[in-house]
Amino acid sequence: MFATAPLKIVAVSAGLSSPSSTRLLADRVAGAARERLEADQDRRVDVRIIELRDLAVDIANNLVTGFPPRALRDAMEAVTEADGLIAVTPVFTASYSGLFKSFFDLIDHTALTGKPVVIAATGGTARHSLVLEHALRPLFAYLRAVTLPTSVYAASEDWGSSGDEYTEGLPARIRRAGGELASAVLGRTVSGATRALGLADGEDAVVPFEQQLADLRLD
Repeated sequence: MFATAPLKIVAVSAGLSSPSSTRLLADRVAGAARERLEADQDRRVDVRIIELRDLAVDIANNLVTGFPPRALRDAMEAVTEADGLIAVTPVFTASYSGLFKSFFDLIDHTALTGKPVVIAATGGTARHSLVLEHALRPLFAYLRAVTLPTSVYAASEDWGSSGDEYTEGLPARIRRAGGELASAVLGRTVSGATRALGLADGEDAVVPFEQQLADLRLD
């Protein structure tokens, strides 16, 4: 029986095309988080995907006037009220896109304090994967969010030749990131000791924080 108040997972996608690999990555990370949350507890999980391409004009108007139109205000409130956030951008000129940055420029710099965030990006080549570390992590550190350890970068070759199927490495990163977000939303700590706990490869163990402290004391 689901509780009345659902957990809220919000994914922000800054993809410009339709269909978009950026949106696809947002969907899959959000799906992995929802799957883990629904397996671990009995509360309903609501997932919302915010497409910034649909809000581009509103974002530009807000930057000029200081007043967000209703649709943009609703999106900003969804982000600030989420239990867990997923932020996905395409790589433009070796960094996040201008649309992505402009949206988060509108978020109050204290509104994401303590909120768990998975950062992710898409690009044409794996050479741009460090954008997650040199651009996105500092941005969300400034916004005082809790950026989770596993970030997800998807280059063109990661999606497979058809564009629908993913290759072996990407699904594991998506599952790991989704599991970390679920654990953070539930206030638990993720451990990589999967074999010791009998979990399959690619799955993450959820270990209570007090147990991890006890293990540190034993060392």
